[in-house]
Amino acid sequence: MALDPITAVAGLVDTVVSRIWPDATEEEKGKLAQFSAEVSLVLGQQKINEEEAKHAKVFVAGWRPYVGWSCATALNWHFFIGPIIAYITDKPLPPFDLSALIQILMGLLGLTVVSRTYEKLKGVQERH
Repeated sequence: MALDPITAVAGLVDTVVSRIWPDATEEEKGKLAQFSAEVSLVLGQQKINEEEAKHAKVFVAGWRPYVGWSCATALNWHFFIGPIIAYITDKPLPPFDLSALIQILMGLLGLTVVSRTYEKLKGVQERH
């Protein structure tokens, strides 16, 4: 603690100002650290996914495509095939709860979006 009043007041003012108006660079460093941690998790998951896809057994390598195709089939049934059958037969179809299906599908698509965004930010996106 400073013994002279000017240094003490200056230190107090600096402390109050930094609490009211935090340093933007420190805030950005925190955001960058959080983003880096999230990207590390995604990259780790991506490495796991690559190793699973290389596996010779379909039970290990094929579960992700199976879930994707199951979701696509269910969505096709709900929005295309089911309504056509209901129209042709003139009978209503049983209720179809999409909430769980949408959660699974958004989870699968969400991981892809995060990894593609990271690739675009780093400039390593694929060229078609």
